[in-house]
Amino acid sequence: MDSGFLNIILEYINIVFFVFTSVLFTLFTVMGYLSTRGSLHYKNKNSFGDLSKVMASPLAPSLTIVAPAFNEGMTIVENIRSLLSLKYVNYEVMVVNDGSKDDTLQKMIDAYDLIKINRPIDPNWKSKPIRGIYKSTQQSFSKLTVIDKENGGKSDALNTGMQLSENQYIGCIDVDCLLLPDALLHVVKSFYQRSEKRVIAVGGVIRVANSCVINGGALEEIRLPKNWLARFQLLEYTRSFLLGRMAFGRMDSLLIISGAFGFFDREIALACGGYDTHTVGEDMEIVFRMRRYMVENKLPHTIEYIPDALCWTEVPESRKILVNQRDRWSRGNFETLYKHRDMFFNPKYGRLGMISYPYWFFYEWLAPLLEFFGFFSIILFYYLGILNVPFFIAITTMIYMYSIMFSFYAILWEVYSYNEYKKVKDILILMGCALIEPFVFHPIVVFAAVRGNYKKLFKIKSGWGTITRKGFAKTA
Repeated sequence: MDSGFLNIILEYINIVFFVFTSVLFTLFTVMGYLSTRGSLHYKNKNSFGDLSKVMASPLAPSLTIVAPAFNEGMTIVENIRSLLSLKYVNYEVMVVNDGSKDDTLQKMIDAYDLIKINRPIDPNWKSKPIRGIYKSTQQSFSKLTVIDKENGGKSDALNTGMQLSENQYIGCIDVDCLLLPDALLHVVKSFYQRSEKRVIAVGGVIRVANSCVINGGALEEIRLPKNWLARFQLLEYTRSFLLGRMAFGRMDSLLIISGAFGFFDREIALACGGYDTHTVGEDMEIVFRMRRYMVENKLPHTIEYIPDALCWTEVPESRKILVNQRDRWSRGNFETLYKHRDMFFNPKYGRLGMISYPYWFFYEWLAPLLEFFGFFSIILFYYLGILNVPFFIAITTMIYMYSIMFSFYAILWEVYSYNEYKKVKDILILMGCALIEPFVFHPIVVFAAVRGNYKKLFKIKSGWGTITRKGFAKTA
């Protein structure tokens, strides 16, 4: 092949990567600014007033927490005890046993004295058959409802809880997540603090619980994870939730709420048909659909975001499990973006179509693919002797230094704003993680994203997969 033609191709590739990187730097800088403003505004707004007495009233808005459970026998009793201890009166905990093959159901029956009851079920609602509905014979567990159904996946289990709930708001969480006692107070307050727009959903920060001291479903001491993979994920979560999603929340442009901690206006969620059972990215897809429903019906709305540390969860400590998780996330991104592709740069959807969707397309879905193929392109061009080595070194150094700066800012902003990790040693360890993350952790994430997209492209059957957790037993 003619070397002049290859040089022209390389020149265009350099331009594309330079523009892509420049836009990314600008975008992340703006995100850092907006997230800082958003966090300061939130802390100032919530520095006065005490809603605990109001929200403890039986007249407070009703809420149902739906927690799907599949083979959670080892930890289900402790997890439910934690959910039943929240500081709120008018709420229900609905655990959906999604066809567990272990002793999950029997452990709940034994621990909470459950008996089967009769309850009307809408025959037109599409979900896997329900085998039984259980309530406790003890008044102290009156908030607990257990649904036993055939296995249909997380989305189907959430839809079942949404259908059977009779409350105004519905919280969809992972059963193995730990909510802080006042979590529901913050959630309900967020639904009611905006008067000019209807709040259709509330999301929040997900914190890493690995190595923390947890006893009886209560968080006793926050510790930095001992596992290195968990530490990298803690850094990643800090950037993503405290800076990224906070910035999009500030712009009223959020298009995703984490499946581990998401609360919805039940009326709007039902009007949209509930969760899509044909995607593994159900938490992202339902937000897309709810926002589209409101925009297309010209209904003023917003989604609130809570930066307080209200939800704690375990993250994978095994590389294999981590890759499976990120593989699934990548497939979910692809499915949702493809399904709602008519939003792409569509001014009809305002900032959602002009900013949020393009961001997810270019920098959440496309960026890992560009990195992956760009790596092999660099090797090829170097072998052919046409690689502009000084340019390559300069742009690589610039990207690396900016990523370090952004990670350092996320760490220091967390220290300034919420200060969950108070030891200087912990902060230095996180900064050390930031220095080596691009070489150690980021390649794993990129590989998982490429694998997920490969599976979607070639229609390789792959479902949710399994994530083994240690559970919230007391940590010494």
